[in-house]
Amino acid sequence: MNPLEHPNTPAPQRASVVVVGAGPAGLTVGNILRRAGVDCVVLETETREFIERRPRAGVIEEWAVRALEQRGLAENLLRKAQRHTACEFRFDGRQHRFSYQELTGRHHFVYPQHLLVTDLVREYTDVRDGDIRFGVRDVQVHNVDTGRPSVSYTCPQSGQRQVVHCDFVAGCDGARGVTRRVLPPEQYRVARHDYGIGWLSLLAEAPPSADCVLFGVHEDGFAGQMPRSPEVTRYYLQCPPGDDPANWSHERVWAELRRRLAAAGAPELVEGRLIEKRMLDMHDYVVEPMASGRLFLAGDAAHLVAPIAAKGMNLALHDAFLLGDALVAHLMPDACGDTAGSDRGDGDSGLEGYSEACLRRVWDYQEFSQWLSDVYHGQAAGEPYRAGTTLARLRRLFTSPLAAAAFAEQYLGAAERY
Repeated sequence: MNPLEHPNTPAPQRASVVVVGAGPAGLTVGNILRRAGVDCVVLETETREFIERRPRAGVIEEWAVRALEQRGLAENLLRKAQRHTACEFRFDGRQHRFSYQELTGRHHFVYPQHLLVTDLVREYTDVRDGDIRFGVRDVQVHNVDTGRPSVSYTCPQSGQRQVVHCDFVAGCDGARGVTRRVLPPEQYRVARHDYGIGWLSLLAEAPPSADCVLFGVHEDGFAGQMPRSPEVTRYYLQCPPGDDPANWSHERVWAELRRRLAAAGAPELVEGRLIEKRMLDMHDYVVEPMASGRLFLAGDAAHLVAPIAAKGMNLALHDAFLLGDALVAHLMPDACGDTAGSDRGDGDSGLEGYSEACLRRVWDYQEFSQWLSDVYHGQAAGEPYRAGTTLARLRRLFTSPLAAAAFAEQYLGAAERY
């Protein structure tokens, strides 16, 4: 039976935009719309408590923070986030500090994703009086190739099917969401890249052992330290794809981290309880185009970049800025302020140019992630040639000002145009 004609379906509702997914992308789009007075509904399959506690990314590029600030979405972030001005590579048994702020005048913000999500939910619901529906089930998207799209779902309280008619659908429901599946297969492609490696992702109740991100390039495999707060640290360990986290005991994890991050003069790692162990099979994908009819994808629904260069949340925010501004410009042209088209020179592309404008940055970040993966993992490839070229790349970063400047620009997402 057509879910729009289900006998248990109440009278349909209406909103200008339905946003599917309450991650950073969906909540940012929703906040941009509400600020301009556009009526919208955000649908989320998880509970509010779950999304506000779910640990994910934590590194936000400075341009993205400034764009959040322009839209009134960065008050807590600017007050609480750590500023990172350098990173450190460890190879050849030594520490090699890369001070990118000295090169560029720019820095990173470290602000765990669940804190940003908490801020965005509060702003959307409590300040801007937005309509968000948590715990919905069986979300389905209909008729996006017509002028009358709609989204239906099962209400968790009543068990009834609800239908919301709209002008546009923003698909921000991640890699496993439903919106991407609505795209006609003959009209889009998915470009995928598998790295053939795994990362054990760890969250430790332990302070960072250094004041910056650490990249350990080691013949036994890559190791990384990403500070999240003074009390919690994210670590990564390279491992075979498909490995089982249960194979990694507390003792084994810390022994490998100490070995792969060892460097002369470096302080000892501070051990702590491992509160999360997940296996990541490292891969990327890009959906082209990121739109079909009245449906526009944003964030992981449209592209996934492995956490190699900490780019995923930044790309999701970039999509959201462009999509939110373009929707406001289309639906309420008199409400457009000075934010449209101001994000790192990508242009006021509007809805018609949304996909192309997003994909320029997406592909640039994908290329950088692939390049950085070669640096991280080349020593452990078991091939003397790759090990040699890996060390040549690393040494060049610390001997060539031009190479250092190019790396800093990509690492910070600071190019003038993409």
